[in-house]
Amino acid sequence: MKVLKFGGTSLKNKEAIKQVVEIVASSDSAVCMVVSATGHTTDELQQVADAAKKGDESYLRLLEKVEKRHKSLYEALTGSKESADLLSCFSQLKRVCEGVYLLKELTAKSLDFILGTGEVASSIVVADFFSTQGLDVIRFDTRELIVTDQRFGGANVDFDKTSVQFQNRREHFKQVNVFPGFIASTDTGETTTLGRGGSDYTASIIASILNADSLEIWTDVDGIMTADPNRVKRSHTLEQVSYDEALELSYFGAKVIYPQSIDPVLKASIPVWVKNTFHPERAGTLISNENTDQHLIKGISSIDEVTILSVSGNTLRNDSAFFPRIFSVLAREEIPIVFMTHSNAGLTVTIGFTPDDAQLALQTLKSEFAGSDETHVINSIIVEDGYSLLALVGSNMKDQIGVSGNMFNVLGRNGISIKAISQGSSERNISAIIPNSDLDKALNVLHEGFFLSLTKRINLFIIGTGNVGKAFLGQLKKQFSFLKEHHHLNIKVIGVANSRQMAFEKDGIPLSKWEEHLNKGEPFDKESFVQQMTELNFRNSVFIDITASADISSMYKEVLEQSISVVTPNKIAATRSYEEYLELKAVAKKYKSQFYIETNVCAGLPVLSTLHDLVRSGDQVIKLKAVLSGTLNFLFNEYDTKQPFADVIRKAKDMGYTEPDPRLDISGEDVMRKLLILIRESGYPMEASQIALTSFLPDSCQQSTDLNDFYNKIESAESYFKELYERSMSNGTRLKVVASYENGKGKVSLEEVPDSHPFYHLEGKDNVVLFYTQRYSEQPLVIKGAGAGAEVTASGIFADVLRIAQSDN
Repeated sequence: MKVLKFGGTSLKNKEAIKQVVEIVASSDSAVCMVVSATGHTTDELQQVADAAKKGDESYLRLLEKVEKRHKSLYEALTGSKESADLLSCFSQLKRVCEGVYLLKELTAKSLDFILGTGEVASSIVVADFFSTQGLDVIRFDTRELIVTDQRFGGANVDFDKTSVQFQNRREHFKQVNVFPGFIASTDTGETTTLGRGGSDYTASIIASILNADSLEIWTDVDGIMTADPNRVKRSHTLEQVSYDEALELSYFGAKVIYPQSIDPVLKASIPVWVKNTFHPERAGTLISNENTDQHLIKGISSIDEVTILSVSGNTLRNDSAFFPRIFSVLAREEIPIVFMTHSNAGLTVTIGFTPDDAQLALQTLKSEFAGSDETHVINSIIVEDGYSLLALVGSNMKDQIGVSGNMFNVLGRNGISIKAISQGSSERNISAIIPNSDLDKALNVLHEGFFLSLTKRINLFIIGTGNVGKAFLGQLKKQFSFLKEHHHLNIKVIGVANSRQMAFEKDGIPLSKWEEHLNKGEPFDKESFVQQMTELNFRNSVFIDITASADISSMYKEVLEQSISVVTPNKIAATRSYEEYLELKAVAKKYKSQFYIETNVCAGLPVLSTLHDLVRSGDQVIKLKAVLSGTLNFLFNEYDTKQPFADVIRKAKDMGYTEPDPRLDISGEDVMRKLLILIRESGYPMEASQIALTSFLPDSCQQSTDLNDFYNKIESAESYFKELYERSMSNGTRLKVVASYENGKGKVSLEEVPDSHPFYHLEGKDNVVLFYTQRYSEQPLVIKGAGAGAEVTASGIFADVLRIAQSDN
């Protein structure tokens, strides 16, 4: 014999119940079938009871709605409009509800009767439909079989008496035996219910008493999942778990099966299958004594709302009974605890409850320790809301080194703070209390870390869709499949914005349609952009600023504080005061985010990453010389007096070599900022005002009202630029804007370099940096290559994103 339990979603309508018939009819052995109430019937009956208690006549309308739906379902399935059993069922319910309405009193006993009617009505509909389908079926009322105490709302089963009742009825069993779940009764026939997950428990009780071959829990999912599929999209079905693992998962919030349902089948060693009513061909999950799956972690469960009570005792009393007394009080009042950790040294205990139970626990503890002789036993009770509990579960964690370390490392890397931690003595679970605002992120990063370690998702939020932004998105699109297949990186663009519009898509904006999404987006607002990015609270998030905006760069600190990494070619943030520069570094370190500015200097050239390697390995920069502006190098390489200097500037801007405002390049300010960053990243404190900047522009071009005015002034000074060129040619030199640092002094100036100088042959838009260090004291370390252009800058941004993606810090 097999026991099959069908949940409310499996019985929600005519089509679903027909599917149930096919499952039951296909069984090769006799079946005991336990049914829940259909659909949302239990919730609706609770509403009926609440309205009646208030003396609200709307309870009649609500009750009529429930009755009408069951009668319609009965007629649709059986073809008959009348059912004496169904009529009697609702007639009794109406009388009880009328009593509640008249007295305006809802006792636990009355509520059990009202709520249990849903399962009774469901069993009538299902059994009579099965009969019309030619099945050999009989319906039993579990109130006549399962005997409990008088603890209404969650009664305790008397297994000895219940076993006798079943044995007395065994001779009446047929091929299909239908039982309403959830309900039972006392010795005197008063209806009781079995609490949360009561129908599962009913099925487990029947399976254990009848020593069934197996118990099947039929629901609307494919089995027990590695995590809640509503929160973790990439969760998957577990093939097999042990009884103990199923118990831990259910205790910590997994809703497919309930804790009390495990014990009866565990004691009888009856295998349990969790299967999908709507996809019966799928294997489902097997719960048994065997543990053939060698994965360390079987699942990640969570409890959404947890309230923390931190109880602190008087350490001066050295009261050894402090902890036992607290827990005995809570046990006496039957207040369930979902989490506990304590410190003997500080005589403190942190206890987690559901919010409702927390209020009762607080009142109980205050009452217990309120006497005058107890005044100093408890120093304080601190109540904190807004937390969730999550737990890693797996029997194979026992004696395995590094599981908890990996768990906390993953959470820490994503900026998820931990309020309290606990590991069960069985070593089958590690649980943590975290802010409930971080629960979704925590579940996803842990699931990724333990179940999908080969594939890592990176979530990008981009502001700036000019030449560089477009180039970056194009490169990402081109490499997307390659990175996913060969490097196991799934890089998604979640948000994108320019100065006018912004668009978000939590599942990722298609890279081939980002412009279409952006054009249909909402008006851009930087505060709203950060707010939406923060509220999405995605793991492994990276904010990419591809602008030259001071306003956007001012957001970095706030972004980094949300444990969101920052990648940017925007030099403004890193060149503000040295104090602000250090603060950004410190914030990134504190919140486990990363601040990557490789493209601040020489676009895509690996200048800063090489410098970081030198410094981290113990080398020290003694001096440096560099040509840091691909734009200026291009200008002086391109200019030969045959075309005006102003036209060469325009050409450089059209080719994407300049900043959006080329005056930043021409003034030398951009070079000064790059030099400042190099000095700071070398480990030396330096302010921008300490760098000597000598502009090569004539005084007449140093100030301009706008870009057109600037070009006009450059054109008027053509003779000046021609003279610079001709003097350099006559000296056999080339003009280069050189940045240098030595002995604590930095400077930027236009120099004539001879043909013996390494800068002389620097062509096009190339940059070059010469690092003179303790290790490279005679021959400098040279980094040379293209230092301007949308594609090379975009590739530098891309490289920084990949560094973050492949980093464990």
